Amino acid sequence: MSRRKAVTLFVVLSTVEFVWCGTIWQSLNLPEEHIPYIFHSNIGLREQCLNDDQCPYKKATNITKCFGYEPGCKKEQLMLYPECYEPSRSNKAWMNHYNASSQEEVFWKQADFGFLKERLDEMTMYCEPEHPDDSSLECSTYLRMCKAKNIYMDFRRHEFTSNNRYVEDIFQKGEIGGHCKLNAEALSKQSEHKSALQSWFAELEQYTSLSFRPIKDNKCDVVVDKPTILMKLDAGVSMYHHFCDFVNLYLSQHAVSNFSQDINIINWDTSLMRYGDLFSETWNVFSDYPLQYLKQYDNKRVCFKTALFPLLARMRYGLYYNTPLISGCKDTALFRAFQQHVLHRLGVKQTGPLKQKVRVTLLSRGTKYRKILNEGEIAEALSKVNDSVPFKEQLQATLNSDIFMGIHGSGLTHLLFQPDWGAIFEIYNCDDVHCYEDLARLRGLKYYTWDKSEYIKQEDEGHHPTLGAHKKFTNYSFDVSEFLRIVKKMATYVKQHPSFRAARRLKYKGYDIKNKTEL
Repeated sequence: MSRRKAVTLFVVLSTVEFVWCGTIWQSLNLPEEHIPYIFHSNIGLREQCLNDDQCPYKKATNITKCFGYEPGCKKEQLMLYPECYEPSRSNKAWMNHYNASSQEEVFWKQADFGFLKERLDEMTMYCEPEHPDDSSLECSTYLRMCKAKNIYMDFRRHEFTSNNRYVEDIFQKGEIGGHCKLNAEALSKQSEHKSALQSWFAELEQYTSLSFRPIKDNKCDVVVDKPTILMKLDAGVSMYHHFCDFVNLYLSQHAVSNFSQDINIINWDTSLMRYGDLFSETWNVFSDYPLQYLKQYDNKRVCFKTALFPLLARMRYGLYYNTPLISGCKDTALFRAFQQHVLHRLGVKQTGPLKQKVRVTLLSRGTKYRKILNEGEIAEALSKVNDSVPFKEQLQATLNSDIFMGIHGSGLTHLLFQPDWGAIFEIYNCDDVHCYEDLARLRGLKYYTWDKSEYIKQEDEGHHPTLGAHKKFTNYSFDVSEFLRIVKKMATYVKQHPSFRAARRLKYKGYDIKNKTEL
């Protein structure tokens, strides 16, 4: 191994249609690779481009691509399809939920745009409009995702004074609803997944067919004209949990075939508590406006012309917190598209591979437990060290990390933003075996972890406040030679990856990619 290595060290604190607004082509603000897919879902937008001399996406109108949930989408038109590299070893009861003919199809339905296709196929109109000014309510099974038009909400009875973020009886009959023909019996049967972060049943079970048209008959103290997304959020202090929010928000935007940033996003929080959010910059990906809070409508009747109740962070068999992944498969178009979408809108750039080095990032935990006690020794062995940086700059470092490593913890969620050729090293998984291994499979990255326990020294037995001895509540030292052996193995994988070789060839035109260069 060369004496000159590249290492970055940083600390992670731990059907209603939306409309395109503004200057049409500027407001798209999408990765250019995504434009043909958007045209597939928005035929009118494609026609507008064909007829507009100012449209910069003329070439995309001749490309037929789709994400997979669209009607008539063919497999060969997809961004990518899961790769299964070994036969499945799964023998789980949940496998009976699927009637798939192959591992790839099961994996695609579990963790890719096939998941959204199943939700869209489930969509049912629970309150049907009979006139143009009427309301509507359409939801997937168990009310995991819903779209509403001209929906009325009366917050005059509820007081935003408790510490309960998700009060289930916030509405009584007549306090939420619309002027439409309600199938109350069908709606009442969707309660099986009733839970704060699994469905919207608690909020919508009292939906009422009103005798008045809320907006037209001036029954609202506040009318929200702008398309609005109402979100129940997981822990904003954990990158792993909070990015479940963002992944499901992104997937829900696919459900309405629109990614306009001229929208409101409201945190559905029925308490007065402060919401801690260490990754708030990410909201800029989805909206041009600051995150709003439900309590702004305290003691008011509010009506939303269009509202989306998106997929939630902890759904049963959801994405990605409760995803039951079949073994032997990896890589999803969903997580690749999500990565590209977020990085594009935050302006994070890939600088491309280095000519003679592999870029390594070591994640340093700023928490009490799961620290690497000899981190300085390891970092010195790898190379130089930098201090903590803001989140957007962290993403910049991650996107430009060929190898990303850290001990088990939410900061490893950064792997979602590594380049396609990246490798992730969960230095020690603390007996939580599949969490980041599965996340790496969703993103399509090569996963490594420590496999020789005799080269690990545990500081003590661990001190969980209620469970006693626990491997997640202590610190560790690692053998430096074994550490570097694994990193060398990862470097070999990266340098042999076709995407890495292609990117390096493009950046260094004429560079001999067969030249073997040590890390």
